[in-house]
Amino acid sequence: MLTQLKQGPKVVGVKQTRRAIDDGRAARVYLALDADPAVTTPVESLCTEKGVPVEKVAQMKELGSACGIAVGSAVAALLH
Repeated sequence: MLTQLKQGPKVVGVKQTRRAIDDGRAARVYLALDADPAVTTPVESLCTEKGVPVEKVAQMKELGSACGIAVGSAVAALLH
């Protein structure tokens, strides 16, 4: 599941992910289940509105690691 995110072009973080969704560049969005819902819920709603598939990841740490960063991430997107 996270293999594509590790290898492909991506953006990390809420601002960059929202921009990618709005621009039509996001192929899939990943949301961490242990992140603050106030952060992830608006992104998930935008994905539903724009028809972008969403994958849930158990932990922010796991998502951050898959993105190649040393800290956790609430949101990331795989780009086209």
